[in-house]
Amino acid sequence: MAKPRYILAIDQGTTSTRAILFDLNGEPQATSQRELPQIYPADGWVEHDAEEIWRATTAVVKAALNKTHATAADVAAVGITNQRETTVVWDRQSGKPIHNAIVWQDRRTTAFCRELVAAGHGEAVQKKTGLLIDPYFSGTKVAWLLDNVAGARDAAERGELAFGTIDSFLLWRLTGGKVHATDATNASRTMLFNIHTQSWDPELLELLNVPASLLPEVKDSAAEFGATDKKLFGAALPVAGIAGDQQAALVGQAGFGPGMIKSTYGTGCFVVLNTGEQAVSSKNRLLTTLAYRLKGKPTYAIEGSIFVAGAAVQWLRDGLKLIAAAGDSQALAASIEGNHGVYLVPAFTGLGAPYWDPEARGAILGLTRDTGIAEIVRSALEAVCYQTRDLMAAMQADGSTKLRALRVDGGMARNDWVMQFLADILDLPVERPVVTETTALGAAYLAGLQAGLFKSVEDIATRWQRDRLFEPRMKADQREALYAGWRAAVARVRSAGAGN
Repeated sequence: MAKPRYILAIDQGTTSTRAILFDLNGEPQATSQRELPQIYPADGWVEHDAEEIWRATTAVVKAALNKTHATAADVAAVGITNQRETTVVWDRQSGKPIHNAIVWQDRRTTAFCRELVAAGHGEAVQKKTGLLIDPYFSGTKVAWLLDNVAGARDAAERGELAFGTIDSFLLWRLTGGKVHATDATNASRTMLFNIHTQSWDPELLELLNVPASLLPEVKDSAAEFGATDKKLFGAALPVAGIAGDQQAALVGQAGFGPGMIKSTYGTGCFVVLNTGEQAVSSKNRLLTTLAYRLKGKPTYAIEGSIFVAGAAVQWLRDGLKLIAAAGDSQALAASIEGNHGVYLVPAFTGLGAPYWDPEARGAILGLTRDTGIAEIVRSALEAVCYQTRDLMAAMQADGSTKLRALRVDGGMARNDWVMQFLADILDLPVERPVVTETTALGAAYLAGLQAGLFKSVEDIATRWQRDRLFEPRMKADQREALYAGWRAAVARVRSAGAGN
């Protein structure tokens, strides 16, 4: 019998669903992708059709296998990585979701979160979960579904419903309803999981009125998650790795040592700093989270979350129709000298770290009669870099050591202009790896680790390769003037009464 040649990574993101086949050295061999329609039922509400996510998942897996003329027998293991915090509740009997998935960007629970903060629960929630009370996280989304879908709360109390983030929903479907589980990284983003005891927290469940019967089993990030139903792909495939997308990207970037840092530029931007065995509590409104959990041992991280990065370019393309393709943004940005005082603050769904202002709204500032498409496009790209600096400044204020370099990945990392501006505005070398799809790669590494294809995280780390280094070359006074303009623009869009 032939030995398996591939690891399959399922990468279910906010705007697309992908399957990538990696060879046993971590090199991508085939990719299939399907865009995911966004649903906007009301201002600040964002939903996905979970059934569409499931259909896309099976379709892209089959397509990736077909591209390499591979069969399921050629696949050693499956890894899943996913948009985090996006919430699905489904019927255990039928497997059908009771409502569209509520996406991580959704702000419908803002009022509930404000009530929780006003009642004085913020400190206790942060101490247990490492998170700030915010609509971003899954817990208040679950509560909303139970309270707003007819009959849902009664059904939940009877044990008839299951909750999961997208990884958990896909695992349920892939295993034919046999496995209801998640990994520690995804659990750590729910606002229901105690990152110190590594378990669901009864007091948090009571606070948010979420029945424990809804919850999945929490496993390590590399673990036996069951096998796919053989009717799906022709053979049962072992699911051996799961991690939320940002943690998977840290693994894909070989960020295994304390002080290692990466920034992913996808729909949003997420900077994750490995803090090792220590769960460092941020004093500057960053999140303490799980980096990964292996062999029962948690590794922690500090994270800064920016809600809009690549989504701003998507908006320029699909909303304003200023560009035909995302790649057009690079040439437009490079076509002008400087930003001409134009700043875009992309607070389309509020502002994330370090502001945590769910009611802020986006704005383009500094417009004059000669402002054109190039200035607006450039302002969207610059905003991603300014927001990254906001996060890095907060991390340094929390006591992180002076960083030597930032490892980058995600779709926007392929934009040379953005990466150079990022190095300039941070005054920090930026390293882009050969494989920029590190989210999927991290899921593949975790699955391969569990399957025995890689000996250790050190073995994985030897495989990281740099494609290009971007060195800062902007003068200090220019850098600081640009950043001061950004800070002033952010101040203009902050909601009344928001903190600093």
